[in-house]
Amino acid sequence: MQRRGRRWGAVLLTTLLLLVMPALLKEKGPPPLHGPELTSLRYTEVFFENGHAGIRLAGMLFLPDGGGPFPTAVIIHGSGTSRRNSVWYLSLAQFLQNHGVAVLLPDKRGSEKSEGQWLGANFEDLATDTISAVAYVKHQDRFAPAAIGLIGMSQGGWIAPIAASQSSDIAFVVSMSGAAVTTTAQLLHEEVHNIAPYTYHFIAKLIAPLTARNLMKKPFFTPVAGFDPIPYWKKINLPVFFAFGENDPNVPVDDSLARLQTHQLHHFVTKTYPNGGHAIRDRQTNALSEAFLMDLVRFIGQVR
Repeated sequence: MQRRGRRWGAVLLTTLLLLVMPALLKEKGPPPLHGPELTSLRYTEVFFENGHAGIRLAGMLFLPDGGGPFPTAVIIHGSGTSRRNSVWYLSLAQFLQNHGVAVLLPDKRGSEKSEGQWLGANFEDLATDTISAVAYVKHQDRFAPAAIGLIGMSQGGWIAPIAASQSSDIAFVVSMSGAAVTTTAQLLHEEVHNIAPYTYHFIAKLIAPLTARNLMKKPFFTPVAGFDPIPYWKKINLPVFFAFGENDPNVPVDDSLARLQTHQLHHFVTKTYPNGGHAIRDRQTNALSEAFLMDLVRFIGQVR
């Protein structure tokens, strides 16, 4: 009996070791993104109204050197609360500013100095904030009215086509690491990659539908559950640039590209940057990919 007990104990220990092996061997994630600090940048604080929602919004306006008029990009934030010191957004704003493109980086509603509450808002609600930002830019003197566009980052890539389909003042749209799949499909992909580092990939794929189903009940997800961006993209007859990072744990890149093709949106410019991940970073410099940034500047330049 004792020998059998020891044998079963050894089997159990071996099984446990095999199950936790992926976690023990897990590679460290990428270090924090390298980029500028807010205190090192030139910007002006601005305020504008969203009359539709009855809220006052704030943001930072990054102007290039010179008198203008400048092509202008209005950035749309990703999920969660926005922070002015986010290196991801500031890296993009600084590069465009240094290359002749003005940038309006709004505070997301309910964040920093903007009124309202993003939690509980759906994408159509948040799109009215973007349309209000575009209207503010249009009525300023130093911007080129025919070259005002949107850069939707991450979740902002779902909001961008809504705003672009509802405003005639938008000249171009960029989706940076924005999914072209439904919110349900994106959440499932993200959950698989959240779980996979701690177990085997096939086990993660089995568990992910269960954890995703629980997340779908949370207040941050219920207003956007089942959203499909394709019907909005089909309404847009503007220059569009989809930029993806290879091996993105948050966005199913291949599925997104396949959906664009399936729905005959092959006239949109698409590019995937090797090993860029969700941030589209350069793994050697740990900063935003300069290849992507230069492609972005050239894309905006063609709209002038």
